[in-house]
Amino acid sequence: MSRGQVRGFTLIELMVTVAVLAILAAIALPSFQQTLRSNRVATSANSLIGSLALARSEAIRSTHGAAVCSSTNGTACGGTWSDGYLVWADTNGDGALAANEAVLKFNRGNGDIAIAGPGNAIRFDSRGRAAANAALTLRPPTCGSAQLQRQIDVTITGQVKTTKQDCPE
Repeated sequence: MSRGQVRGFTLIELMVTVAVLAILAAIALPSFQQTLRSNRVATSANSLIGSLALARSEAIRSTHGAAVCSSTNGTACGGTWSDGYLVWADTNGDGALAANEAVLKFNRGNGDIAIAGPGNAIRFDSRGRAAANAALTLRPPTCGSAQLQRQIDVTITGQVKTTKQDCPE
């Protein structure tokens, strides 16, 4: 009987392949972590901008006003912006969430993103103007050297602008 050619990998070839894959994974992982942090910040910023746009459009639609405030539970204003935030229709126009006013949206905070904002609600009147200028800052717990901090500015005219910033050390 003649012996045919054996096909397959030798143990040494397999070990070299695994070692090369391990080296490539070690190089790629830190870069991938930075990408994940960047995407988390972008997602949180877009969600907050969407809530501000909802409040502004509701204020114009209802002709009474609407607002966004920090909230821990989605039923009352309070806590920090990192805990979460809610949008409500301010039907009585006093700038405070009352029991008879509808909560339009609640976003629970993301533990991976720190949000700093004003101590009071961001209110919009029936013409879509903000009651005052406001600034919100979003950043992950660890930034590294990338521009992972986002600042969302709400102007008195109701315009929302986002800028990328370096994280403070």
